[in-house]
Formats: sequence, structure tokens, C-alpha cells
Amino acid sequence: MNNAIITTDDFVTKQLSMKRRVLIVDDEEINRLMLKNTLDDDYTVLLAQDGREAFETVKNVKGRLSLILLDLHMPVMDGYEFYELLQKDADFAKIPVIVLTSEKEAEVKSLKMGVADFIPKPYDVPEVIHARIDRIIQLYEDKNIITSTQFDTLTGLFNREYFLEYSTIFDQYYPDYPKDVVAINFNRFHVINAVHGREFGDRILAAIGKAIKEYVDSSKGLACRYNADLFYLYLKSADHEETLYRMINDTLNSILGVSDTHVRIGILKNADSESDVRKRFDLALLACNSISRNYNLHIAYYDDKIREKEQFEEILIRDLDSALEEEQFRVYYQPKYSIQADKPILSSAEALIRWVHPKLGMISPGAFIPLFEKNGLIGKVDRFVWRKAAEQIAAWKQKYGIKIPVSVNVSRIDIMNEGLTDELKEIVAKAGISPKDYFLEVTESAYTDNQSDIFSIVEGLRKEGFTIEMDDFGTGYSSLNMLTSLPFDVLKLDMVFVRNIHTDARAKKLVEFILDIAKYLNVRIIAEGVECKEQYEILKEMGCDVIQGYYFSKPVDSNDFERFIEEGLNSEVKQ
Repeated sequence: MNNAIITTDDFVTKQLSMKRRVLIVDDEEINRLMLKNTLDDDYTVLLAQDGREAFETVKNVKGRLSLILLDLHMPVMDGYEFYELLQKDADFAKIPVIVLTSEKEAEVKSLKMGVADFIPKPYDVPEVIHARIDRIIQLYEDKNIITSTQFDTLTGLFNREYFLEYSTIFDQYYPDYPKDVVAINFNRFHVINAVHGREFGDRILAAIGKAIKEYVDSSKGLACRYNADLFYLYLKSADHEETLYRMINDTLNSILGVSDTHVRIGILKNADSESDVRKRFDLALLACNSISRNYNLHIAYYDDKIREKEQFEEILIRDLDSALEEEQFRVYYQPKYSIQADKPILSSAEALIRWVHPKLGMISPGAFIPLFEKNGLIGKVDRFVWRKAAEQIAAWKQKYGIKIPVSVNVSRIDIMNEGLTDELKEIVAKAGISPKDYFLEVTESAYTDNQSDIFSIVEGLRKEGFTIEMDDFGTGYSSLNMLTSLPFDVLKLDMVFVRNIHTDARAKKLVEFILDIAKYLNVRIIAEGVECKEQYEILKEMGCDVIQGYYFSKPVDSNDFERFIEEGLNSEVKQ
């Protein structure tokens, strides 16, 4: 028995060497035989004497034909009727058809119908017939290969590269028409995949793609699924936005019902055809993203305000490296207090970054942190904070003889760095402190990406002695079941939960429920954003371990933070 393995190359070679199928449809037997004798050596030839028999043959071989040679004048079903029937099936319509005719008028009519070519009767030069057939089959096979690669398989829209190329061609054909660039995206679409599964999410994207395709076809425009749940459209200028919004929203509602998933549409009106085509779509996306956190707005236009924001962000990116070298960044510290004793006790601090720009002044972290996260630059800022915080812990230990643990942020980008554990160990070792005094904050949302890898990394950090705090708990999308398996030591309750606990009974009950979960999991809990005495007293009564917020202090520089250390030391002396 031959057990030889057939390789991919062997398979391809075998496929290429197989004879292609050609169907000859002609009511004259002599014509069928003449053509068959011409093609028999190189093709598998099938025969039919009228359109009806030919269509049955097409169905029986399931459309796996490379070419149809078609006579026009036949009994039962003529060539015109057969060709029209063929075009009604998407798979059969891909088969190239060469018309067999001796009438000049029929040649013109057939070509207008969409046939690939014609061969005039009588068949007096076999070499020419063979050459025409070879050429048409090759052209259509190449065309089908190209067609199969230029469309997104899920939505049927163009893929990104073909879309950008056709957009350039669109400009060439319509240079004088004003055009609109449209970006369509969704808030919280990843929740659909998390809750219902990716297959369900794909079903929704396919339905949205179909709706968009119908719209651009009627508007004679272009569209693509650029990636994930982002769609781009290129259209002649008109009032597209409201119609698009209603159409897509109706599609979402028809599948999801009432949902937290919202459509966002960004538009660059009257786009400059002379500018780079990719840049135009980037600007539409900027408009789209400008309302990503505002659920009351669904449509945004690229305007001077967004342009100024873009220019501002370009300055921040450009100046990042020099800012790090010149230490324009400052690390501030917000105290955290244990509150279960008679009096609050300073237990640790959170390191927070500030940027004092020489020309722009104090820049809010909300302006540069999301920007650097999006552009993959946040790691540079994080490492600056890591080093400064470790050095500060060591400095306070030397000055006051006590350890003040400090929490530092580990971004979603940092957590996937293979060398993260070694890097952090080196930082604490160089500063002369223990990993136990160095807390690492990992956002809840980071745990939902590449779970097995992140779980392994975080567990490794815990084994090295680092304390892991799950930051922003309640703003991500991990399930309660998943929470029982997450590796962490401290749960940080996001400030949105704390804000109304003294005025809203439901908010208070929800926080109480989360505290019960923390107790069940045997992890400590920190409440962020505590701003008033009422919130403090409620959290203390509920059994919350630690709080931070403006009730005690805003973030301050290291010198001002020493006041809290000294107050704590003086309190101990008095006791």
C-alpha cells in the first residue's frame, strides 16, 4: 500500500493539469461534433442540443464549468432565453459564455447582453477557435481569483486595500463632484461578542454590511469593512447621514431589540480630492471617535474644533521624547487611607502623572494618556512613573524609617510585554525596595483580552511578591463567574459607583453587593473618588477597607505628600 503524503504543491499541480469542462450548446449535431473534435485533446467536452438540456447539464455539474459555447437559434429554448436564465443564478452567472453565430447583429446584441466573446460560423480555422477559448477561460479564472480577494467575506463589501484603490479611481472619474467621506463605528460592540459570542456578532456585521451595500449601490458610491466593526463609505456629497443612521439603527434593533450598542457616524463633507485618500478617511474617523463617549450624539462632522484637537495631539506626540528627557513629567501622589480603625490611617499612595509643558503649561492626563495608549506610546510614560515611584518609596523609607507602598499603573500594552516581570524586578531591586511595597494596577478591561496569557503574566508577578490591584472595577465587561478566577489581590471600586451612594439607595445597594463579593473572594477593596464625609461614613459602615479621593486630598507632589506621612507619625507618637 502506498502511504506517500500528497503535499500542497502536488495538489496544486494536479489541479492545474486537470482538464477544464466546456459545454457546447448547439442544435446542429455536425457543429457540436466539429467543436468537440477541436477541443477534445485539451478539454472535457459536454454536449447539449438546446437551452433546456444545457441548463440541466449546468445544474448537474453544479456550475463547475470553465466555459459555455452557445448557439443562439435553437428549438425548445433558444440561446437568449438560456443566457437570461443563467444570469439569474449568482454562481452560474460567473461562467463565461462565447456565442456561436453567423449574424453580425447577433454579435453586437450578445456582447451588449454581457457574453464574453463570439465565434463566427462556419468554424474554418480551428487554431483561432482554440486560442479564443483558451484566452477567455484564462481571463475569467483570473477575474474570479481577483474578485474573491477584493471583497470582505463576511459583509460582501470591499476589503480595505481594494476600497482605497477604487476610491482613487472614483476621484479620477468624478474629479469635479464634491464628495463625502463617512466612517461608521459602534459603541460597545465588543460587548455583543462577549455576551452572545462572535458568531452572533458576525451575523450583525453581515446584516449591517448588506444594508450599507444597498445604500451605496443606490447612491453609486463605495463602501468597505475596514476592520472589526468599522465601515468606510465614499459618496457623492448629499445629506447621507440621517438616512444612514436610521437604516443602520433599524438593522441593529431588528436583531438586538433595545440595546446599549449605538451607531456613531463621522463625516468629512466635501472632501478635497487632491489630499491623500487614507488621510481623508482618518479625518472622518477622528470625527466619529470624537463622540465615542457621548451616547447622546450619533453624528459628528470633521470641523475646526476637531482639526485643532488633532494639531494639539500631534504636538504632544512630537514632544513626548524631549519631555521625558527634560523631566517635564511630574509624578503626583494621592493618599489612600485604611478606614476600619478608630481614625483613618495612611496606608499607601497612588502614583499619577502630570505634564508641565514649557509652552502649553499643565496638560491634563485625560488629554495625553488616552492618546499615548492609542498610539502605543504609553509604555514610555509608564516606565518613567515606575522608576520615579520606586525611587520615592526608597526616599521616604530612608527619611522616615517607614514603608509607604505606592501603586503604579500597568497598561494593557505593558501587560503583554514578555519582559515585564524582569523589568519590574530590576526597577525595585535598583531602588532597594521590596516588591511587596510596589503595587501594580491592572484595569479590569485588560483581563478580558488574551485571557490565558494575561492570567499567566499576572500570576507570575504575584509569585514574585507584587500586589495586584484590579483597577476601574465595574467599568469593564468581565462576568461575575469570570471574576472568581481572575488573579488579583485588591479590588478598586471605580468612582462612578461611589458618586451617589449618599443620595441614591440603589447606588448604595450596588456598592454593598460588590463589597460582599470582595469579602467572599477574600480580597481587599479600595473605593476611589470619595469626596464627602457622608460617602466616607457609608463606606466605613459597609466594611470597605481603604478609600482615596478629594475627601482626604487631591493628588499632590512628593513634597506636599510628606505632610500626610508626618501627620500619621505625629498621631502615633501622641497615642
